[in-house]
Amino acid sequence: MNERDFGAELDELKTQVALMQTQIERAFAERARNGAHASPTIAGDTAANHDELGSDGLRGALHYAGTFGHEQGLLKWEPQERAVELLLQFDSERAAKILAALGHKQRLDILRALLVKPQTGNALVDQLQMGTTGQLYHHIKAMAGADLLRQEERGGDYIVQPQRMLPILMLLAAANDLSDTSDYIEMTAAQERAGDYLGSADAGGHDPHVLLWAVLENSLMEYEGGHCTDIHLFLHGASATIADNGRGIPTTLLGGTGRTWLHSVMTDLQQLTARSAEVTAPGSAKGITMPVVNAMSAQLQVEVRREGKISRQSYKNGIPQHPLFVIGLTAETGTSVTFEPDPELFSGRFDIAQIEARFGAIRSAYPALNIHVHA
Repeated sequence: MNERDFGAELDELKTQVALMQTQIERAFAERARNGAHASPTIAGDTAANHDELGSDGLRGALHYAGTFGHEQGLLKWEPQERAVELLLQFDSERAAKILAALGHKQRLDILRALLVKPQTGNALVDQLQMGTTGQLYHHIKAMAGADLLRQEERGGDYIVQPQRMLPILMLLAAANDLSDTSDYIEMTAAQERAGDYLGSADAGGHDPHVLLWAVLENSLMEYEGGHCTDIHLFLHGASATIADNGRGIPTTLLGGTGRTWLHSVMTDLQQLTARSAEVTAPGSAKGITMPVVNAMSAQLQVEVRREGKISRQSYKNGIPQHPLFVIGLTAETGTSVTFEPDPELFSGRFDIAQIEARFGAIRSAYPALNIHVHA
């Protein structure tokens, strides 16, 4: 009978473990060189990684996992990986069909309701206020045919297919990350229907003063609320600045949105959560709010003095060009908006005589307000 040499076996095991550790370290080093952990916001690091990768290098990978407490229990997804290169090569026609199948508000509402708990058709109609079961079953049939849903039994509860839950939740997560694009899509549509907001145009374009009056109205609203005593208008040729010493637009996060109050005030055309003042141009069908001014401006910059800080954000045709920056400290409060009307939509420059006439009327209406023009 041969005796085992445990010492030799232990040495061999140590050698194998050391080899595995070396391979793991090499794998992590290779991944780092391929930019898997590079932040896309750090331009220098990203550029360096692209240079190191070369034309045939990997583009990195996405890693994901998660848990989801469902009525049927806790679903757990082990860590998974998808190579970016494969995602970029995915059949775009198939991807478009998938997104189109889910790209309907009522279908997303149905999926979200069923992710919370399985429900019957009648319960879904009541919860989602769909009016008729026919409307519901039209969407149910399409999603069941795509293997997204199933019905436990005839007349029973509908349920999201367990193997589809993670991809659906990831799509909702991606949509949430892209939610601000819906505002920008609406702002682009507003530019295309500028006449709805700006009224009729002459041969050269619309009157740029309507944007000026809309910005000014927000400062006047602050005065009427007892929060502002001074308003200044500065003309810079094609652009203008209106500054007040009001409270300043809030820059804190707006609950449940992941965006600031300022961002919502400046970009949300629906004005669902944060509202700005509104003026109406002659012959227009819709009022001009701050998001409309932003959408119709080639460039706009807003500076807020509030809670001891000076914050600034810049836009082009309504799209933010950078996050909200804190650029200084101050004991003052107020908001300054500098904007340049889009020359493709507006004709001429600001007319000092017309502005002085408007400001004269404001001084008569509000004698205690200090309002000045700086040309």
